[in-house]
Amino acid sequence: MAEAVAGETENPFVFVDPGAFINMFMGIGVLKVKGLFRKLRKLAVRYGGVVVFFDEADSLGSRGTMSGVGGNIASPQSFSKHAMACNGLSYLTPSTMAEVFRSYQGSSLDTGTETTRNGRLSRFVAGAGGMGGMGGGGAGTLQALLTELSGLKKPRGFFNRTVRRSLGLKPKDPPKYRILVMMATNMPESLDEALLRPGRIDRIYRVGYPSKAGRIRTYRGYFDKVAHSLNDEEIERLATITPYATGATIKDLVNESLIIAIRDGRDVISWRDVVRAKQLKEFGPPDDVEYIERERHAVAVHEACHAVAASKIRQHLTIDLATIEKGSNFLGLVASIPPEDQFTRWRSEYEADIMVSLASLVGERMFFDGDNSSGVSGDLESATTVATLMEGYWGMGSTISSHSITQKSGTGSSRPSGRGVTGKRRDGGPNPEMLGDRIEAKLDELYRKVRDLLEDNRDKVFAVAHALEAYKTVTGEDITAIIAGTRGPLLDGTVYSDKAFVAELVLYHNAVLAAHRDHRDVDFPLPMPKKGPAIVEADAKLLPGEFALGGASQMLPTEES
Repeated sequence: MAEAVAGETENPFVFVDPGAFINMFMGIGVLKVKGLFRKLRKLAVRYGGVVVFFDEADSLGSRGTMSGVGGNIASPQSFSKHAMACNGLSYLTPSTMAEVFRSYQGSSLDTGTETTRNGRLSRFVAGAGGMGGMGGGGAGTLQALLTELSGLKKPRGFFNRTVRRSLGLKPKDPPKYRILVMMATNMPESLDEALLRPGRIDRIYRVGYPSKAGRIRTYRGYFDKVAHSLNDEEIERLATITPYATGATIKDLVNESLIIAIRDGRDVISWRDVVRAKQLKEFGPPDDVEYIERERHAVAVHEACHAVAASKIRQHLTIDLATIEKGSNFLGLVASIPPEDQFTRWRSEYEADIMVSLASLVGERMFFDGDNSSGVSGDLESATTVATLMEGYWGMGSTISSHSITQKSGTGSSRPSGRGVTGKRRDGGPNPEMLGDRIEAKLDELYRKVRDLLEDNRDKVFAVAHALEAYKTVTGEDITAIIAGTRGPLLDGTVYSDKAFVAELVLYHNAVLAAHRDHRDVDFPLPMPKKGPAIVEADAKLLPGEFALGGASQMLPTEES
């Protein structure tokens, strides 16, 4: 942005390295600041103006260590007590994930943090800054910078300052230097208030994520530099499924797509390369492990319940991809993305988020005779957190008062006011439920709705679970095609409309269930459709029955084998 300003105004551009004023000797930083602005004034006089850009301004503009908002941000690893669980945050919106993290931080609900789609936190307001009391560059460096930004301007030149004064003449006023100072930081809270007052750095802009139109233009710009087979529709789809991509991440995704294509012996990027690159960048390379068959089926059913619930009841998010490839801190995940830029959230949307979270617990109990794994722990934490915020803070529950205010004012207590030991109001009126009771009631209500939904879509759960077991990673559009029984971009979902094949999937599940009860191997092979692998696109580099989406290629049994 600073370079663009200098280019548009046709003025010199000066870049200041963030470590330029860090010195081991006291006072050197002050001299460097004065020397810098002396050169800037000369450039301003010579060219009529100059643009100077300070990168990582917090290293210079902090008077001492400050504790900003949102320090000690929790990581996805520390969020869940069970690291090897379903990634219960991946299908929530970024704002919802931020609230979940904040609640487990014990911080206020108005911290300056936000999350990306896969649950990794990014801070634009941060905590520690500077080098205790030295302003990052040494004693007096910040003070010298403040003086140069808005201090008194001395007359220029030896003749003007000395000779004219000795002759009793008034020195000429210094020229009006046209110097535009721009700074960048991701820690604005650590900057000194004196630096941000009007007359110095008096305008602050938060550089957010590009809009969808901006992402489309950026993708086209980078793809035009390499050989690719993507059309305009696929580039627009890519911009939609990467809602929080910046210019750097877009460039990195294109480079990774090209690397994947070259490794496959091609010099043209295809849509499949982009999908694989996106999965690799967002979730990292999968662990080189294989599930035992009954555990693989359990993880697939778990994620299939998330996927079916998300597809049926949630409109504000669409499924990006689902995978059962084991990551560093999850066994599987269903990642969702917003189909459009949205800045407000509604109660119905939060309820849908909770229902998708509860779908794993409901599904495991439904399909495994009341049994469930510890993998639902992250989902329950997410659901309970959102339900707590709805009931106690957001006015989306059965009461109106804010729980945070009643707790601060002392009106909130472990027992509702007016309640006796027996739990009844002394005046005989209706007794309000405690917050915990309201949260449990909300979760139970949504649990029953999810149970009815999955009961009505048992075949869809088996179909999605089979696709996950067969291909490990499935895109959101292919999941939609599987549920609808249509052809998707990469997979043919019409095979799951065959009732005979679905009956085989039920038999396979019953065999896995029996093996689960007896803790033994499954004696029933994974069924495959009669007409062979359900793959729409064929790759010239793959053998018949081989599919290479989402990691290493794997062989799928064909009808002949």
